[in-house]
Amino acid sequence: MLRQPLITLCQRYAPDEGENATAINGLTLFRANSVAAPLPSVYQPCLCFIVQGSKQVMLGNAIYGYQAGQHLAVSVDLPMLNQITHATPDAPYLLISMAIQPTLFSSLLAQAPHLLNGSGKSQRGVFVGDQTVAMGEGLLRLLSLLETPQDIAVLAEQTLREVLYRVLCAPGGERVAELAQSGSPLNRIARVIHKIRASYCENLPVEELAQLAGMSVSTFHAHFKTVTALSPLQYQKTLRLIEARHLMLSGQHDVAASAWQVGYESPSQFSREYSRMFGNPPARDISQLKRQAGTTRG
Repeated sequence: MLRQPLITLCQRYAPDEGENATAINGLTLFRANSVAAPLPSVYQPCLCFIVQGSKQVMLGNAIYGYQAGQHLAVSVDLPMLNQITHATPDAPYLLISMAIQPTLFSSLLAQAPHLLNGSGKSQRGVFVGDQTVAMGEGLLRLLSLLETPQDIAVLAEQTLREVLYRVLCAPGGERVAELAQSGSPLNRIARVIHKIRASYCENLPVEELAQLAGMSVSTFHAHFKTVTALSPLQYQKTLRLIEARHLMLSGQHDVAASAWQVGYESPSQFSREYSRMFGNPPARDISQLKRQAGTTRG
């Protein structure tokens, strides 16, 4: 079966807990030896294939659970809570993450326009699907290139392309393909998301964002919430709080400086919204995270 060779390769090239970069551009391996508390992060367009263990991601009130033999597809930048739900030292959680590279994505769909058959309606920007045999075979060929690094420059791109193609051909793949379809609701919302991410610390009038999407304000709100499960304001606020947490955890700024850095003018408002999202005021939350990290290392 394909699963055991994939486990062997993932363990070999993901020796450390957390993210493990590879020699293949856009390909990352992730390993965890135990379950952990939910962690907020911003997913960029990617395909995530679980090889061993299980995980769940939370977007708004929706929970997407997936396990070995399934994949998670994310078509736009989404702030989500993610939590590994099954992992042990003897059977660690192993994940293959493949970025959806715009140039590779566009060139593939230019040669396979039959995949652009979306309904034209907005759909959530994340879904879980089952890995097919063809996907597994492509993933095995992709990881096997790490064994022969001299082949990566010649074969990696076409193998990444093969895996992406197999995902697009599988049920639900049209929801990712719609991202490349100019004028589709997902494509227009993706343009707005790019704008918000680039300028998340600025005040962005919703009228300006709706104009960028080429929609009325009410239509824009509806499409944006369908794709992201958040309003534009909630989306921007979530980005700000995740970035502020990162700044404080890395030691770059204290609470007040972090709040100002991400666009808050009121420290008290920042503290209230931070507590609502993370369950504790900023200083206490960061102190607990650092203490937990120290305990894990010890």
